[in-house]
Amino acid sequence: MEDNSPSRPAAPQLRFGKIDDLVSRVAVGIDAARKYLFSHQYEQGYWSGELVADTTLESDYILLHTLLGTGNKERFHKCANYILRHQNEDGGWPIYIKGPSNISASVKAYFGLKLAGYKADHPALVRARKKILEMGGATEVNTFTKIYLCFLGQYDYDAVPAVPPEIVLFPNWFWFNIYEISSWSRAILVPLSICYAKKPLKKIPDEMGVAELFVGGRDKSRMHLRWSNQLLSWRNFFLVLDRMVHWFERVHIRPLRWLALLRAERWMLERFEMSDGLGAIYPSMMNAIIALRCLGYSLDDPQVIRAMDEFEKLGIEEGDTFRMQPCMSPVWDTAYALFALAEAGVPANDKRMIKCADWLLQKQVRNAGDWKVKNTRGQPGGWYFEFNNEFYPDVDDSAMVCLALSRVEHPNGRYQRESVQRAIDWIFSMQCKNGGWASFDKDNDRMVFQHIPFADHNAMLDPPTVDITGRILEMLATYGYDKNDKRVKRAINFIRKEQEPDGSWFGRWGVNYIYGTMLVLRGLEAMGVDHHEPYVQQGAEWLRMVQNPDGGWGETADSYHHPSQRGVGPSTPSQTAWAIMGLLAANDTRSDSVARGIAYLLRTQKKDGSWDEPATTGTGFPRVFYLVYTLYREYFPLIALTNYAKVMAGGETSTLNRSA
Repeated sequence: MEDNSPSRPAAPQLRFGKIDDLVSRVAVGIDAARKYLFSHQYEQGYWSGELVADTTLESDYILLHTLLGTGNKERFHKCANYILRHQNEDGGWPIYIKGPSNISASVKAYFGLKLAGYKADHPALVRARKKILEMGGATEVNTFTKIYLCFLGQYDYDAVPAVPPEIVLFPNWFWFNIYEISSWSRAILVPLSICYAKKPLKKIPDEMGVAELFVGGRDKSRMHLRWSNQLLSWRNFFLVLDRMVHWFERVHIRPLRWLALLRAERWMLERFEMSDGLGAIYPSMMNAIIALRCLGYSLDDPQVIRAMDEFEKLGIEEGDTFRMQPCMSPVWDTAYALFALAEAGVPANDKRMIKCADWLLQKQVRNAGDWKVKNTRGQPGGWYFEFNNEFYPDVDDSAMVCLALSRVEHPNGRYQRESVQRAIDWIFSMQCKNGGWASFDKDNDRMVFQHIPFADHNAMLDPPTVDITGRILEMLATYGYDKNDKRVKRAINFIRKEQEPDGSWFGRWGVNYIYGTMLVLRGLEAMGVDHHEPYVQQGAEWLRMVQNPDGGWGETADSYHHPSQRGVGPSTPSQTAWAIMGLLAANDTRSDSVARGIAYLLRTQKKDGSWDEPATTGTGFPRVFYLVYTLYREYFPLIALTNYAKVMAGGETSTLNRSA
């Protein structure tokens, strides 16, 4: 890996005589990128790039169909091919591209391969087994993995953290209830609680099992969670509750189990409606299918058929491989593509832009969802991420859609304005107590719940984040709100408090500090915050400090695990674009850093106007789950190039080539 520390030697500077040539090349690059992006617009008007995750999805796919008895040997073989192609040299599997081996992903991959017919003496499994045992073995995997192993008899139900369905019975005013955890945790855990209560078990041949992955043998005593060395701690408190639940299970003291299962089933079925499966995300959709079968629904029941159909839609069969997407991102991709193209000079009344706006406007949420529980006064008006997910609109998508729509002149202007105002009203109603915004919920930040035993997926909560807050500030400024608005003042104060000592800002939904810093600087600039403010310039200086010698910027997901690695990584088109966008927002319009970043984007752009990006720059759950948004490499560089062209032209968009 290249040395990206601030003390590295400075790269040669661009001569000012080369700036004019750079500007002319930018116009050509913009035109090519614009044409390429339009070439990927669907006939209905939207964009939707593939989302790529790690191999746990393919491993779980094999496990699910093995459990249900619906496995297809040819499909399993293709999944196995995909899994094997992503094995690290040390034998394990990573959770992001070129990342270190992860114990949960590695155990799942090993088990998936065995279920697909691979023997323990296969060279790939021999290497994997060695690495897994080095990492502590199967007892070190996360809770979800342990429960999945239980389904096929490879782990003990009494040793996994309890997920009792009775949690759905806790009233909304109670200290802990399902609406005090993140929306995605809710959608994953409610069906999983049904599975935990029913404890499905399918026996498989011993040779397909993973007993060899337990250090010291498959001893039940080693499977239990370990107590904290600190006697009085939240972890030990929740572990005591966990053991009590298990004891009640053993002696069959479950007076409300029937009611809890009925309530959980009803909750789940209600959220199947107006949705591409429960929560429209892979893990909750998979858990829902298993839960339905546990509840006695047959494979030919309409609910199971529909749930399976939505799940299988996430699959992509290509040659001799089969892979699964974690979900689909049409609203997100469409909003960003529309915004990028408008910034790049495509007229606001262009038919393709209006068609895109039409599609987005039809996706606006008009019904109350889970967010309504903690936001009783807010009225529906947001947008979700996927094709259909009515119960779970999110603030980030809603703000981005509003930004995109501000660049379009829809024939029905009143309809457009009313839709946007509904969204803005909803977004304001979702502002948290500390002034920031979260994604799906309001004031979902009781950090103590991260110590619950089944919360080891590190995404139990949905607290406010600066990246979302920065985007909202940019959107609000576009619609005439300014820094004198009390709600805006609170948001800016939140951002200032969250700044890191080195000047950067954390990025919750993109990798990582480059993403967060860019969005904050754009939001502050849009709101008219003085560029000379020390905290603004500190953010810009941090971006300049972490620039790579090749002129680009990069950062790996390792910065979530080790903050000292923030801003460190091989250059990528999307992260380079983020850094340029951030610097331009801080009024760094003619620095050598910006010019070298632009030169990097132009140098790496392909003849068809696109870019390659063999890196993971999207975030699902920090330290647990990451994403490759395949369109990030296209629309973010286009925005950066366009922003630069406007600055060099004195802010005029008329100089941009509009021949796309």
